[in-house]
Amino acid sequence: MANTQGPQGNHDPAGSTQMFRAFVDEGPQGGRQQQASASGGPRIGLILGVVVAVAVVAAVAWLAFK
Repeated sequence: MANTQGPQGNHDPAGSTQMFRAFVDEGPQGGRQQQASASGGPRIGLILGVVVAVAVVAAVAWLAFK
């Protein structure tokens, strides 16, 4: 990474790019943990949906063969 802030006094008009990149690379630590725990919610719903579907199919088959 080249140092664009040379002795000429040129400055980055958008702020310190180096500090911004450090902030982006660091990222919020809690956000990654929230994403990992939030991904369990849809998975539980999918499992429950499959269990309910199997129960409905079993009930229909039981009634059909009765």
